[in-house]
Amino acid sequence: MQFIIVTGVSGSGKSSAIDVLEDMGYYCIDNMPPELITKFTEICNQSKGKLDKVAFVADIRGGDFFMKLTDIVEQLRSEQINMKILFLDSADDVIIRRYKETRRKHPLDEQSYGNIRKAIETEREMLVPIKSKADYYIDTSASSVAEFKERMYSIFLDQEEDYLRIDVRSFGFKYGTLSEGDLVFDVRCLPNPFYVPELKEKTGLDHEVSDYVMQFDDAKLLLEKLSDLVDFLIPLYKKEGKAQLVIAFGCTGGKHRSVTFAEQMAAHLKEEGFKVRVSHRDISKR
Repeated sequence: MQFIIVTGVSGSGKSSAIDVLEDMGYYCIDNMPPELITKFTEICNQSKGKLDKVAFVADIRGGDFFMKLTDIVEQLRSEQINMKILFLDSADDVIIRRYKETRRKHPLDEQSYGNIRKAIETEREMLVPIKSKADYYIDTSASSVAEFKERMYSIFLDQEEDYLRIDVRSFGFKYGTLSEGDLVFDVRCLPNPFYVPELKEKTGLDHEVSDYVMQFDDAKLLLEKLSDLVDFLIPLYKKEGKAQLVIAFGCTGGKHRSVTFAEQMAAHLKEEGFKVRVSHRDISKR
């Protein structure tokens, strides 16, 4: 049986996540009091396979009940229940814009006297314990509906108990850091193809750019050392039961050096036998 708890910051897309999970055959329950999750898992165990994929949304709408969620998760995991946590997040300004568009009130609106920034800040503090227990983390700040669905499918379709999902991504620091990254590497220390006229409009997906970046001894040595580090860390992450690992490379604009290194690292990990998903957040931005 598979159980998923969907939680995270209000306005980050939990309703959309539940829609996707329903499409994947999960029985979904919104705004579930944590203490009832234990009871429902017992019902599922007695259903003889009728309810084998269940997703709960639990968040601060549950008030004081929500504060018991971390304890409930630890209890269920101690009982060998296959319970995964999906934590959704988004930038404050994006959340504020979404609330303005929908004209809905934040769940902590009254406690924050109508100050939505204060409400978001308070909520983030309340979410720290459960965020630290999360198996999957998705930042929806810059995701389209299609991109979000793709991320959900890549995580939850064809799950294997001991399967570590590895995402390798590139990004540009000028557009903000990648908050989802478990391992974030800055490759701005390398020569920038942007200043080579014939390479400026190309990307790290073009062999001319990747060849330029990787021609330097410093780049080759950096890739070698980072590959050794990642090879060392992956077994440790797996030993701790981590289900998703996001490795990110950042350069100035997210088009050349970071893309090259993301592709090189992905190729290395595929050679090691891992299933890897590669994405380039800012490659099409100008």
